[in-house]
Amino acid sequence: MQNANALVPREAARSAPMADIQRIAQHMARLNVAALPRNYELFHEAIIGLNPGLAQDIAALGPQPQQAMLDELGLKYRLVGHCGLAGETSRNEASRMLREIAERLAEGLRHKDAFARACGMILKSLSGHEDQSLAAFIGEIDYLSASLTAVLSAEMDIGARLQEDIKALQVLERGISAMQSAAVADKITGLANRIAFNRVISELYEREGGAAGSALIMVDIDNFTDLNERYGTQAGNKLLKKLAGLFSKSIKKNDFVARTGAHEFGFLFSNVGMQDAMAIAERLRTSVEDNLVFVTSDKADPGRLTISIGVALSADATTAGQLQANARVALFAAQSNRRQPVQAFGR
Repeated sequence: MQNANALVPREAARSAPMADIQRIAQHMARLNVAALPRNYELFHEAIIGLNPGLAQDIAALGPQPQQAMLDELGLKYRLVGHCGLAGETSRNEASRMLREIAERLAEGLRHKDAFARACGMILKSLSGHEDQSLAAFIGEIDYLSASLTAVLSAEMDIGARLQEDIKALQVLERGISAMQSAAVADKITGLANRIAFNRVISELYEREGGAAGSALIMVDIDNFTDLNERYGTQAGNKLLKKLAGLFSKSIKKNDFVARTGAHEFGFLFSNVGMQDAMAIAERLRTSVEDNLVFVTSDKADPGRLTISIGVALSADATTAGQLQANARVALFAAQSNRRQPVQAFGR
């Protein structure tokens, strides 16, 4: 593995998922990388996700990269599996700190108990020896004063250390929160990612009667892999960001949009039937093809982006998985028939 191009696929964008899995598995095997889910995610992002920065970083590790180095790359690129790994580490660190805080508080209580016992002993001594000499009395007062000084010193030390622990816990909390956000956000477009998308659709079917009246629209960018190869991934990422901005403006408060793949987006629209859903899909297609024009060095190429769209209704599916499968069937039909780039499942 000498350069990043070794990680960039040259096949068409719509290669079968099984072929992608085999290609990733073969590449991991060549590098002697452990077949862990998070490693698969790492290489999937580099190979299928067309991430040249990650591809270059993996190449820089050379053959037989150490797992710790791979995990560092996963965190650097905010991959979901690695964010979860970091989250677990952060939670373990928080648990350790809380145990130490409890021990410090217990230490403070022990100092207070010792002081209370000293006070009790001195009071008992005074009441039992009314003829006690002044020197003995002063000695006991000195002992009590020394005990009080020790308690106050320990309290100040514990208080300072607790303040430091609180600040450290706050930093950990912010880190965990950031990782949780990263786990459901697409790092290129800023939209929700596939995990968040799957969660929203699942919640739709978990609500009683919630699945009725919603439409799932799947959008795929035509020939996006070819665009990346011809003009570079930076140009491709800029197009993705512009597309995300256009899509964000196309949804209402109760609707949802996510980037669900390297060149795929998913929409969930509430309270729409098939006629309205098809009209929305057509508007999305027209908006993209009218607005997303990019500069090319080829005068014969207008640099116009086109998309394929599949539409499915929640009323036609009993589960979240079935709804996504229906939308994907419609999307495949649209991709197979360029004269009808918008297709509806079952229509």
